[in-house]
Amino acid sequence: MSLMEANPSVKERFCVMNHQRERFTAAKRNGDGDLTEFQTSSGRVLDYQQALQEVQSGSIEGVNVFKGKDGEMYIRGDADGDPTNNLDQLPSF
Repeated sequence: MSLMEANPSVKERFCVMNHQRERFTAAKRNGDGDLTEFQTSSGRVLDYQQALQEVQSGSIEGVNVFKGKDGEMYIRGDADGDPTNNLDQLPSF
């Protein structure tokens, strides 16, 4: 097991130092089907608020933040015309 596998924070710092942005690779949903948590490409698990902050700071690629009609901020996938990579298509973890 490598140091990065044993200690996710080392991997996180490595990605930041090398200017690599993470992606969301999996998600958890509540009983209503709303996304509540995300797993990143480095293996970190972020609740929705943490994920929102990281997307706003530019740490996560392939997604953006928008303001809903209710005034709340939400995460959505970047529009690329490919519905297979939408956030709703992420596998569960």
